[in-house]
Amino acid sequence: MSTFSAVDVIRTKRDGGVLTDEQIDWVVDAYTRGLVADEQMSALAMAIFLRGMTAAETARWTRAMIDSGERLSWPAGRPTVDKHSTGGVGDKITLPLAPLVAACGAAVPQLSGRGLGHTGGTLDKLESIPGWRASLSSAEIGAQLASIGAVVCAPTSGLAPADRKLYALRDVTATVECVPLIASSIMSKKIAEGAGALVLDVKVGSGAFMPDLAAARELARALVSIGDEHGLRTTALLTDMSTPLGRAVGNAVEVAESVDVLQGGGPADVVELTVALAREMLTLAGVSADPAAVLASGQAYETWQAMISAQGGDPFAPLPTPRHLEPAVRAPRSGVVARLDARAVGVAAWRLGAGRARKEDPVQSAAGVLCLAKPGEPVSAGDPLFELRTDTPDAVAGALAALEGAVDVADSVPDRPPLIIETIHGNR
Repeated sequence: MSTFSAVDVIRTKRDGGVLTDEQIDWVVDAYTRGLVADEQMSALAMAIFLRGMTAAETARWTRAMIDSGERLSWPAGRPTVDKHSTGGVGDKITLPLAPLVAACGAAVPQLSGRGLGHTGGTLDKLESIPGWRASLSSAEIGAQLASIGAVVCAPTSGLAPADRKLYALRDVTATVECVPLIASSIMSKKIAEGAGALVLDVKVGSGAFMPDLAAARELARALVSIGDEHGLRTTALLTDMSTPLGRAVGNAVEVAESVDVLQGGGPADVVELTVALAREMLTLAGVSADPAAVLASGQAYETWQAMISAQGGDPFAPLPTPRHLEPAVRAPRSGVVARLDARAVGVAAWRLGAGRARKEDPVQSAAGVLCLAKPGEPVSAGDPLFELRTDTPDAVAGALAALEGAVDVADSVPDRPPLIIETIHGNR
């Protein structure tokens, strides 16, 4: 019989106490196996939300979630390195980044997720490519890493099952916005994934999960600290998400923009962040290569084609196009775009069908928003500022409501934060 009870663990944290390693190990394991009820874990999650956790508690909670499932390992050869973004609007960076880092000589086992709300999901974007499949076995992932060097796919079913169960609970109990629980959720999956190093892209701004710089910095430091505790070489970049990345926000439209980047074009901000993250990943992996030169050479585009083909996709097939396309939101005056609110654009794309309100909802591959003018660019009075794309024209009204007040046009552009705000290094 267990010497622990859920009530005692809840009471300890409710009263501001520090949970022991044994309490954490027991409660996470018991919840995963159904011995602790949802209402009890809900109470504990709320106690953690209100009382917080020490760095040691958070590291142990992460370990317990890792130990709830399998740990993956990859074939010897290339050093492995992964990247994780906390989510944003137009954040298609994984798509050009994974093949770029692979083309530079590292291996990228990128286990990705789906979108929820105003932030897009990498798997939803890639599934707009005809034939592409997200679900691979561990053996298939390993074989693709060995032959191509890059995999972007769904997590295997045995990866951190405690996190999967707890994440769903947090979503319906108002305990999502809790740094220890966010950090342990992210890092349990990434450590169990088996990569040798990790670069984190922690978004800051209106379109980010953490709109406040201080809160984003706290999260970044917690993530890096957990990486250090578990012997995973980790670096976090704080990057601006007050404006959408690139011009495309949606699914197929973001794939098209990513291909432009891989072919040597694409928006400057997408290229800048892709190359910056690639440099950090290659540094942690111990690979000496210039990602900007490799991107310009076309090698990353060749790796992209191989990566998509290996997962059943046709990299040359036409991408889905929307049934309805509408220019929208006219510039109120001539001048320069001074502000473009990322969250508003993300919500508009979501309402057009590019995202989902619940995990089980379908998405439209062709839905999204194209930003026709970004901050710093001139516009004339009456110019459309967006192109709305959807298969359901009735959704346009909701998208337009979301975009109300999303753009400012002025005589000049105020100072903007740099795209890469800050870098936090772990112990290497």
